[in-house]
Amino acid sequence: MGAHTAASTVPLGAIAHLIPAGLDLSDPVKAFPLVAAALVGPQGDRKWAVLVDDLHLLDTASAVLLHQLLKTRAIRLIGTVRTGEPTNEAVDALCRADGVHRLQVEAMNRQQVAAALEAALGGRVGRRTIHELHAASGGNVLYLRELVIGALAAGTLGTDGAIWELAARGPEGTPKLAELINARLADADPEGWPVLELLALCGSLSLTDAQAVAPPDALSSLESSGLIQVLTDSRRTVLHFLHPLYGEAVRAELPTLRRRTLLLRQAERVQAYGARRREDILNLATWHLAATGNADPGLLIQAATLARHVRDHAHVVSLLRALEDRDHTAMTLLMLGESLFVLGDAQDAEEILGRAAAAASDDFEKVEITFIRSQNLFWALNDTAASMAVNSATHERLTDAEARRTLRINEGIMLTMLGHPLKALPLMGDLNTESGGTPKFRISLIAAMMRPAALAIAGRTQEAIAASEEAYAVHGRIGDRMSAAAPVGHLISLMLALMEAGQLKRARETGQQAWDMYGHHRNPLTLIWLAYHQGRADWLAGHVESAHRWFAEAAAAARTYRIHRGIRLALSGLAACAVLTSDLAMAESIEREAAAYPLSEFRSGEQRLGEAWLHVSRGHLGEARRVLTEAATMSRESGDNTSEAMLLTDIARLGGAEQVVDRLSELAQLCDGDFMPVRARLASSLASNDPVSLLAVSNELDAVGADLLAAEAAAAAAAAWLRIGHAHQAALATAQSQACEARCGGSNTPLLAFAHATVSLTNREREIALFAATGTTSREIANILQLSVRTVDNHLQSVYRRLGITSRRQLAEALDKRSTASA
Repeated sequence: MGAHTAASTVPLGAIAHLIPAGLDLSDPVKAFPLVAAALVGPQGDRKWAVLVDDLHLLDTASAVLLHQLLKTRAIRLIGTVRTGEPTNEAVDALCRADGVHRLQVEAMNRQQVAAALEAALGGRVGRRTIHELHAASGGNVLYLRELVIGALAAGTLGTDGAIWELAARGPEGTPKLAELINARLADADPEGWPVLELLALCGSLSLTDAQAVAPPDALSSLESSGLIQVLTDSRRTVLHFLHPLYGEAVRAELPTLRRRTLLLRQAERVQAYGARRREDILNLATWHLAATGNADPGLLIQAATLARHVRDHAHVVSLLRALEDRDHTAMTLLMLGESLFVLGDAQDAEEILGRAAAAASDDFEKVEITFIRSQNLFWALNDTAASMAVNSATHERLTDAEARRTLRINEGIMLTMLGHPLKALPLMGDLNTESGGTPKFRISLIAAMMRPAALAIAGRTQEAIAASEEAYAVHGRIGDRMSAAAPVGHLISLMLALMEAGQLKRARETGQQAWDMYGHHRNPLTLIWLAYHQGRADWLAGHVESAHRWFAEAAAAARTYRIHRGIRLALSGLAACAVLTSDLAMAESIEREAAAYPLSEFRSGEQRLGEAWLHVSRGHLGEARRVLTEAATMSRESGDNTSEAMLLTDIARLGGAEQVVDRLSELAQLCDGDFMPVRARLASSLASNDPVSLLAVSNELDAVGADLLAAEAAAAAAAAWLRIGHAHQAALATAQSQACEARCGGSNTPLLAFAHATVSLTNREREIALFAATGTTSREIANILQLSVRTVDNHLQSVYRRLGITSRRQLAEALDKRSTASA
């Protein structure tokens, strides 16, 4: 039951339904024992658990009665009390009663919010959505619930069948949430209300500014009531709302003229201090714009430049849209077009960037504008020819040699994403910086992100790792002076290099580091490629469930922002994951969606991975190998050595080891790192069916972090031992396979058939089954294991029942059915 404000004014109103009908309550002392007796029943054996939400709202009579029932053990009481809420003496006594256990419910962290969301929604939830709901709710479980209910009702939270995502405009609440927030705000000291209004408009407030509009006692009251928090930032004391939703609620109730007055007065205060802080310029422009609809053009441009430095692209757009046409320059149009591109408004971005190009007056402006314009054409408008043409046309008009070289670098960047790493590498070169360590053109930093990717794709993984780490360090020293993409791009390239080098654990850790640092940025390219590469690292490690989540997130971001380069990669990986987790209906649906998009040039061979694994799910292993062979040829022709190796390894896993062992051996000579040689040895061991070398390869794969491949190699070793009658060695290999597979979370692949077929058996049953499958008689098994023949036969019958078979012949087929099918 729930106590509420209305019931608190009516004696026993909150618990009237617990009181037997006709009971005279005029004398509480006599009536309360009668209530207890009625609840426990004539035999005293009835058990009651009473839940009271908002216990602090109970009226005095209800609190006294519950206290008496608790003391006589007629009930067990579970109640909730909101922190900071006033209570009457009876409720205080009830809460302090003997045997009462108090549990403080803390705000949930991001991981707990993720677990709660996935349990409530019944599916995977995107990391961006988790971040936004955690930020909006502040970890308050009640607020989180209302935000989710509101978003579901508004249609801003939905699923594509693979992952739940919030729409770009963020979460929405419910009337109940508004009621809860307004109830909290109603307790605010009236003298402190102007501070709450300013916080709602400004986000934060210095203590000096707060004291200008409210007395110290009012500020202390706001803090003690849990509405604001006071933080020390260096030598400055700053006020914030304790919860972000408080600001939204206050802002929603502010009349227009009151907003105008508050903002202009705050602007006057900051200007009187001399607007010394970096953020002051941005705040002044924003406040003037919000208050009056316009601001000084120079102030708007300064503020937009600052917002661009911190990659607040929505703010850049709102500030620069307020400029008159006569006040725009080539660089303001560049900033506006760039932000529109990042926010997914590609057509408007192209129109603005075209105007910027026409207004450019020197080579620096021409290069910077051409870079962003070509990126918008390439990524958002999916027009390779136009992006190359814009780059080439500007190159011909440049006079500065360094500027011309920079646009050749831009060509190399695009060639990398077109799947031609060997053509791209000579164009990009090393990261060169001027005195002070800052490159002249931003393209140099982007090239420093793409060059390691090209190196990794070509198989030069050690160079790629070193180049990524160096560029990330340089970018960190430069900070935001270049207004370039976030340094996360270097971490994505580092992830790619690490996974191709066979450092899968470190690759996955680097990806998590990148998400923790930059995953909240609303840059679609960052969201898509960070999620995709995290998914690919998990796929190579064999952690299919985690890979499924990341591929789904990459695909969802690509759909949301209509950036279709790379969407087939994400969908292909997603379909393959669905096959390995036995969700075949989803796999088929995803692959149908993928087929609607043309193959993009980057890692084009891997875009057929889902198609191949769907053939596996239908038992068409020959067809799967054919698709993978065609895909590997595409990768080979473009110089994508590491992608080719991944696809060839899958052919080996599906019974085609003999046809790929030579090429994998060649690639092991061409490429460095630990992954390529062990892939070649895996194919060789599968081709020879040598259990000793298979187990050795399993250990090597385990060392590089390829858990699923390690499990498959050990399972293949177990099957090989079994065929030659070495049951004990087979059992050991099976145990090794199962240990590796356990780290993957469960996957269904042909090479794991042996381990899967015996997973439900006890150790004794598995041991007897291994002997029986090789033709060993029951008597011989009994002699070896020192059991009776009858015991052996009883165990065999149990094995037959568990596996759904009736004979030793079927047992041998069950243990090796997938290997037989793939031969």
